[in-house]
Amino acid sequence: MAEQRTTTMPYNAAMGLALVEEMRRDERIFVLGQGVATGGWFGAEKGLAAEFGTERVIDSGIAEAFEAGVAAGAAIAGMKPVINMGFGDFALIAGDEIFQKLGKWRYMHGLDVAMTAVVIFPIGVMGGAGSEHSSCPEVLGMHFPGLKVVVPSTAADAKGLMTAALREPNPVLFHSVNSLGFQKGEVPLDPEFIVPIGKGIVRRPGNALTAITYGSMVERTLAAAARLAGEGIEIEVIDLRSLVPLDWELVLASVRRTHRAMIVHEAMKTAGPGAEIAAQIQERAFFDLEAPIRRVAAKDVPLPQHNDLEQLCIPSVDEIAAAARELHGT
Repeated sequence: MAEQRTTTMPYNAAMGLALVEEMRRDERIFVLGQGVATGGWFGAEKGLAAEFGTERVIDSGIAEAFEAGVAAGAAIAGMKPVINMGFGDFALIAGDEIFQKLGKWRYMHGLDVAMTAVVIFPIGVMGGAGSEHSSCPEVLGMHFPGLKVVVPSTAADAKGLMTAALREPNPVLFHSVNSLGFQKGEVPLDPEFIVPIGKGIVRRPGNALTAITYGSMVERTLAAAARLAGEGIEIEVIDLRSLVPLDWELVLASVRRTHRAMIVHEAMKTAGPGAEIAAQIQERAFFDLEAPIRRVAAKDVPLPQHNDLEQLCIPSVDEIAAAARELHGT
């Protein structure tokens, strides 16, 4: 088998590469959002307008509900819209169009057609952008049926999940991660490279406990795991990659083997994704557990508009390592 060619590129650029490849392959795809014709919020759409023109790469005003409404209508009509709303916080502005229309119309109206649409909602802190531009509201897509939800943690996954989302017959909330946007990684150049939606991956094997994470916290959890390995505690680190559907088979198999579970995410702790994951593990693998499930998450406070202060509000490597030690009983 020939070795797969790769190149090193930033996370956001990898998303853009997937857009380019799929727009060349499928003329139904168009991109809409604030500033996308000049490269987008953080460069993911750089160069798209030059190749595909402003009829397929369309600048929008500050009108998130309009953008989501366009996505729903265009998807029903057979197009494949990609909407970049800049920040995940703005999901609340476009909530009705996303969660009630885009997510439910295929079911409500008995539509025997695909409804492909990708809504890009970047999440998380990014150097003091403030409370209204740094939230992690990905749990909303878990609560409202009809949507798929992905959160890539690497540049390769940003490309592979975007390609999968553009070929998915259901609408996808694509949560890119602000803090990872310019982080470089090896990215496959094969246009057919896909990361299947709903399939997690073991980033580090271990037997002491299972750390379930995604997005920005994958790197920090792996750093904590490497530190603890020197203490004789081998943590299994699972990167979910998708929250809807969630790879329960992978999660439960690991927990049943390690007998301990810890969930780590940047989203706030109260009613965050970890609450649902913990509840499901408790219901489905209670008798395999040897300790209470542990959640490590952001503090329930509005995020400060200061880089150093916001870092105090989200899990650090030290906090993750300390929680793992406590869960392990050492």
